[in-house]
Amino acid sequence: MSVDADHDVVSGEAWARFCDQLKAAGDQILRPETPVTPLDRAEGFRYLTRLLRIGLEMHLEFADPAFPGFFSPSHETAKIGADNPDNLYLMGRIDGRYDYIVEGDRGSVAYLSFGAQKGGYERDGTMTQTGFLDAADMAIDADGRFSIVLSQQPQVGNWVRLEPESNALIVRQTFNDRAAETPARVTIRRADANAAPEPLTATRLQQALSHTANFVEGTARLFADWAQSYQPHSNTLPPADQALCQSVGGDPNIVYYHSHWQLAEDEALVIRLPRIPECRFWNLQINNYWMESLDYRYHRIHLNQHSAQVADDGSVTIVLAHRDPDHPNWLQTAGHDSGTLCLRWVGANEQVDPDTEVVKLGALQQAVRTA
Repeated sequence: MSVDADHDVVSGEAWARFCDQLKAAGDQILRPETPVTPLDRAEGFRYLTRLLRIGLEMHLEFADPAFPGFFSPSHETAKIGADNPDNLYLMGRIDGRYDYIVEGDRGSVAYLSFGAQKGGYERDGTMTQTGFLDAADMAIDADGRFSIVLSQQPQVGNWVRLEPESNALIVRQTFNDRAAETPARVTIRRADANAAPEPLTATRLQQALSHTANFVEGTARLFADWAQSYQPHSNTLPPADQALCQSVGGDPNIVYYHSHWQLAEDEALVIRLPRIPECRFWNLQINNYWMESLDYRYHRIHLNQHSAQVADDGSVTIVLAHRDPDHPNWLQTAGHDSGTLCLRWVGANEQVDPDTEVVKLGALQQAVRTA
């Protein structure tokens, strides 16, 4: 990054470098192991535009830690790293040298958590937890109101620990039934803020453009690496490396399973959960190759403890197929012949591993009966 930001912004050099960096990020979509169908390539390049939108929110529009605000880093049309279709994600940019106040109304979501993090995909591909608070452990008044202090020094009451390098607060809200539950409403402010932000400077813009371009390339690279690593165990669903999941911002209450799937037109992937452990939440979702959840607004691509049909023996059998196999737990491929998938156990008292099998659609009923 140039030390003469004024010159680079006025001359347009900062913008030119930004555009060159974005062009280079396209190499992640063209990696030799990635799928080459028109759909997968189109979604891959759209994915970069989505990362760009998220990156600009993160590093430009909401980047000032002295005047933070919440934005959504994953949602229906911008997605990162097997984004949970049952989640509402919020992020606030912070600086661990300051203290912050988060205030809100609990709502009725099934699960709510607050995690302070350091690092970033634009830096070294990590987002390491520095402090965490589960709403189940929070003091909340009779009207559902709460207040949380974010600081390096311990506080009485609701507290999230910060380190000097803490730079983000992630709020996760998880719905059993999004249509029937009320999300929490939250705000964030610096504890001692009483002024207005300074006007945008050339230095801040140059830094924001650089961080955004690095975020797009770094995020695309990180999850392309993950998707590549799943291909050797395609159509199975083993436990993920939990330490790795935590290092990139995973929730400490969650055990993650990640894999790759690929099906011919006449095949189905049968996923059987032998039992559902005692847990606060679980779900299974289908993603495209780029680890974006498929479009859950219009396709049934995930199931959870509210929506899945459970068998009499306590097991759950899920069927992924290109067309309706007349099964109550059918998940749709939404035009894809390959992708990734993710299972989560949240606050589970044990880790239950799923069984998987690829079968011909004509043999599906027999496979499901004997599962």
